[in-house]
Amino acid sequence: MTQSHPRISKAVIPAAGLGTRFLPATKATPKEMLPVVDKPAIQYVVEEAVSAGLSDVLMITGRNKRPLEDHFDRNYELEEALSRKGDAGRLARVQESSDLATMHYVRQGDPRGLGHAVLCAAPHVGDQPFAVLLGDDLIDPRDPLLARMVEVQQREGGSVIALMEVDPAQIHQYGCAAVKPTGDSDVVQVTDLVEKPEAGEAPSNLAIIGRYVLDPAIFGILRETEPGRGGEIQLTDAIQKLADAHLAGGSSVGPVHGVVFKGRRYDTGDRGDYLRAIVRLACEREDLGPEFRAWLRRFVTEEM
Repeated sequence: MTQSHPRISKAVIPAAGLGTRFLPATKATPKEMLPVVDKPAIQYVVEEAVSAGLSDVLMITGRNKRPLEDHFDRNYELEEALSRKGDAGRLARVQESSDLATMHYVRQGDPRGLGHAVLCAAPHVGDQPFAVLLGDDLIDPRDPLLARMVEVQQREGGSVIALMEVDPAQIHQYGCAAVKPTGDSDVVQVTDLVEKPEAGEAPSNLAIIGRYVLDPAIFGILRETEPGRGGEIQLTDAIQKLADAHLAGGSSVGPVHGVVFKGRRYDTGDRGDYLRAIVRLACEREDLGPEFRAWLRRFVTEEM
C-alpha cells in the first residue's frame, strides 16, 4: 500500500564557499556566478529544483555573495533598456531568472561545514522534508535525478541521498555508502556512511553526490553532532545517525535510501570538469552547437 508523506516544496542551496580553486576569478565574484555557456552555474541548480516541483528556494550565503541575490532579483533599468530596443529575446532571458522561484537568503556566518550550513535552514524549513542541492554539482537537465529522489521520498518517507559509482581509487574524495538492494534497480537502502574513507576502507564505490532529500529530524541531530573530519559539522555523520536510528527500530525516523545515478553530472567546482561542462553543453545547444562543433573538430584536428 502506498504511503502518503508531506509534499516537498522547499529546496536549500548552500552557497557560502570561497571558491579558492578558481582564484583569482573568484576574488570578487562568487564561484556560483561563473558562467556555464551563458548562464551562471547557480541558475542551473535553481532550475533543477524548480523542475522537480520545488518552488521555494533558500540559499545559504556568506560575505561577498550579494551578486547571487542580484541575479535572481529584477533589474528594472536593464529590462527597460532592452524593452526600448525591442530586444524581446534578451529581455525574456533576463526576466527568466527572477521569475523562477520564490527566493530567500540567510547568511551562514561562521563557516563550520555543510552540516552547519544545512542547520541554518531550520527556521525556514520547519517540520517538513526538504531538498538540499550543492551548487558545485551540475546535473544535466535531461537527467531528472532530483525528481526521482523526491518520488522515492514521497513513497518511502525518511531521507534520500544521491549516489554515483566512482573509480575505487577516487572514493577517498567522497562520502561513501554501504547499501543493500531494494525492489527498484536504481534504489538502495543505506546501512552505513563513511566520510572520505581511507584507501581500502571504503564499504563500496558508491559516492555521495550533492543532492539530498532530508527528513526534518536531521536538524535535531545536527544540533547534537560534534565537529568531525576537518573540524566541521559533517552532514554525512548526521545522515548516518538517521539511518542507525531507523535500523535499530522503535524510531519514528524513516529509512535512508539512495538513488544510484547513472546520468550526466559535472563538478563545476573543479576547473577541468567546469570546462568540460561548458564544452558539452555548448555542443548540444541548437543555437550554438553546429558552428561550435565544427570549430572544435577543426581545432582538435589541426592544433592537437
